[in-house]
Parts: sequence; C-alpha cells; structure tokens
Amino acid sequence: MANVIATPRNASGGTGVPWPRRRLTLLAGLVVGLAVCCAYAQPSARPLPALSLDVEGKIANTNDAAHRTYHFSEAQLLALPAHTITTSTTWTPRSTFTGPRLADILKAVGAHGTEIEFRTFDDYTYSVPVTDCERYGVIVAYSMNGQRLKLSDFGPLFLIYPRDAFPDELTGAVGDSKFIWQIKALIVK
Repeated sequence: MANVIATPRNASGGTGVPWPRRRLTLLAGLVVGLAVCCAYAQPSARPLPALSLDVEGKIANTNDAAHRTYHFSEAQLLALPAHTITTSTTWTPRSTFTGPRLADILKAVGAHGTEIEFRTFDDYTYSVPVTDCERYGVIVAYSMNGQRLKLSDFGPLFLIYPRDAFPDELTGAVGDSKFIWQIKALIVK
C-alpha cells in the first residue's frame, strides 16, 4: 500500500496557504538566493596589491614623469636575478624565500645613500643600513616555498635575512625588526 500524505486544501483547491503569501515567500527566497550569489561574485573588499615596488630618495635613475621615483612593475621585479635564502623567522618555520637581492634593486636605481627606509601597506616604517646588503646578502622575497606571497602572508614583498646563518646577530627584537613584510616602497637616504 502506498503512503499518502494529505495536504489540506481550501475551497478553491489551494493548499491552505493563500496565493499572495506563497508569492511573497517565493519572492523572498529568490531575493535571498540572489544576494548570496552576488556576494560570492563580488571582488574582495580589499583588493590584493600587485607585485610592484617604488624606490625614491637618493637615486640616479627614475622612470616617473616627475623624475623622483623608480617604479618597478611585476615584470621588472621578476626580471631581476632571483636568489634564495632558506631560513626560519620568528613568524615562519624554516622556509625557502625567493626574490631579488636588495643590492640588485639599489644598483638598478643608482642608489647612493647609506640607509634604506622601508614603507609597508600597514604603514610601518623601518630603516636598515645599506651595508646589510653586502654583509648578509639580503633579499626582497616575493615567494616562500615556491608560493607567491600574498598580503595575508607577509607579501607581496618580504625583506629576508639569513637568520639561521647569523643567529647571534639576527635573533631577538633587533634582529626581528629587520624582517619587514608587506613592503610597498623604499626611500634611499
């Protein structure tokens, strides 16, 4: 014997729910569904920054109209010789970081200062001496373990020192402050 589910009907043969209310329920369901679909289709509220770097200050080479800044596009940064440093940081396990040497960036812009001020997307600034380039072979990493760095994981650019090779010099608060992430600009002083 088949199971039969009885649905009460009104005098006009309907299911007991007045037609205007059914239409309103259907319309509300469509509106909610459309809102959910549109929310997933929208770009994130905070767009990811492109891989780029602006360098200004005591530099001989510029490429902007005002002749004050050298803007590295993604293609220009990726065209610089890539170097790797495998090290741990206070925030990451031992990882392999890849990017151009800071010395190569400074050479490309004709830098002639003694200090570099780094500026980040979260408005942090910190200065390191130019001599760190030669002493440590510092890189400006754009990837970690083969994955491009995103803003949410120290990117798009992360200043990396070989901390494991110089633990006495690059560990602790002073050493940690040199590992600068979310870099967007350098000012040569």
